Amino acid sequence: MRDWSLARQMLVLQLAVVVVTLAGAVTLTLVQTRDLLVEEAEGRALAVAESVAVAPDVLSALAGPDPSARLQPYAERVRAATGVDFVTIMDTAGRRYTHPNPSQIGHLFLGHIDRALMGETFTETYTGTLGPSTRAVVPVKDPGGGVRALVSAGITVERIDARLREQIAWAALVGGVGLGVGAGGTWLVGARLRRQTHGLGPVELGHIHEHHDAILHAVREGLLLVARDGTLTLCNDGARTLLGLPSDAEGRDVRDLGIADLVLPLPLETPEPSPPALSGGTAPTSPAAPGGEGEPTSVQERVHLVGDRVLVVDVVPSRLGSVVTLRDRTELQALTGQLDAERGFADSLRAAAHEAANRLHTVITLVELGRTEQAVAFGTAELRAAQELTDRVMGAVREPVLAALLLGKSAEAAERGTELVITPDSELDDLNLDSRRVVTIVGNLIDNAIEAASRVEVHLRADADAFVIRVSDDGPGLSDPAAFGKGWTSKGDGRGLGLALVGQAVRQLGGTIEVAGSAFTVRLPL
Repeated sequence: MRDWSLARQMLVLQLAVVVVTLAGAVTLTLVQTRDLLVEEAEGRALAVAESVAVAPDVLSALAGPDPSARLQPYAERVRAATGVDFVTIMDTAGRRYTHPNPSQIGHLFLGHIDRALMGETFTETYTGTLGPSTRAVVPVKDPGGGVRALVSAGITVERIDARLREQIAWAALVGGVGLGVGAGGTWLVGARLRRQTHGLGPVELGHIHEHHDAILHAVREGLLLVARDGTLTLCNDGARTLLGLPSDAEGRDVRDLGIADLVLPLPLETPEPSPPALSGGTAPTSPAAPGGEGEPTSVQERVHLVGDRVLVVDVVPSRLGSVVTLRDRTELQALTGQLDAERGFADSLRAAAHEAANRLHTVITLVELGRTEQAVAFGTAELRAAQELTDRVMGAVREPVLAALLLGKSAEAAERGTELVITPDSELDDLNLDSRRVVTIVGNLIDNAIEAASRVEVHLRADADAFVIRVSDDGPGLSDPAAFGKGWTSKGDGRGLGLALVGQAVRQLGGTIEVAGSAFTVRLPL
């Protein structure tokens, strides 16, 4: 039986339960029915005996010379009318005046009469001339209260058993129908269970569950299953770590957990272009595609900022809700930022090398033409301009990482035709701050300004209690100040994270951001 599938084991178990239940119910019903039939027979016999005992004709017949002549026809009429098997009237010695079999008249009554002689009415089951019977014995009293005679009426056990056999037939029929219905229902349940378990046994199902549980909780990526009503039905260890969910998150509503905007699917049709509807993420990147059974199965990929993590969230709608996978892209985002910075420096160096080659060619040509003084003036002017930019930046910003960043951004801005100006009142020494986060703030603000304007001003200064960063430009400005918390982008490609990363870094350093048109002011406590 251990080799049977789970469906077969459940089928056999349910059939056994149905059979045992029906057998117990039928047996209990029959026992109760027999008790009721015996009780009914006793009640009828008692009622008949009591009626005969108080009949006036009985006392008058007993006073005559031949009581049997009058009592026998009377007793038979009563027996036929009431449906009992015998009505026996006897004297106080137990000698019969009446009996269904006339040959038994005059013989002694077979049964107990002691209690009746004492004036008591009682019932009993006793074997008489007609076989075992349930009977009642009642005294016949004269007007003075003395016992003048006795009356016994009864129903044979065979007749009671005959009625019980009729009930057994009906009970067997009902039990057979119930067994058939139960077996059919059990078979249907077993068939459904067989389809759902693919015919696997408990051992195989246990192994599958163990493997599923081990894999589910071993992967670093987060996995969530969200029902249509918003209930979180599954959450692995990776998701708990990435989202900071409590241990009792499963079974709770995602709205109560504060991750509804993260895990619930977006509408399949969204206007283009528009900012994403969910905070902390970008719009879906996959077009809607028809799914099985008329349900959408498109993958909605978004980028969210959760705490200090950058997460790529994939939401796949399904018939039962949605499947959400989470991938931590924090390290990759940091490497991407560094790569973008290095690429910018390389592009700036390549542009500078190209310009240097042109200027060197110009100087050589002037020398060949014999215009030495003009060649010297042209070369020294270019060197002076580059040196002045370096001196101005290094003089104002003595923090080496920020100085290198500003020099690189200056070259990049010049290549793009944008003027990047360090304000004269900028002054900054070494900071006791996380340089990586500071570079994230300054670099992204300058990048956004360069893309939006033709002139950018940067002010950096450390006051007594705060480091102030102000980046302004002559562009249209930011119309949505809340974009720092939404991962919003003006590029329209749904992938911008610059402002969101700025907001994240400022929050991590305990600072504030103020936006006034196209001027961004960041204050970081020292």
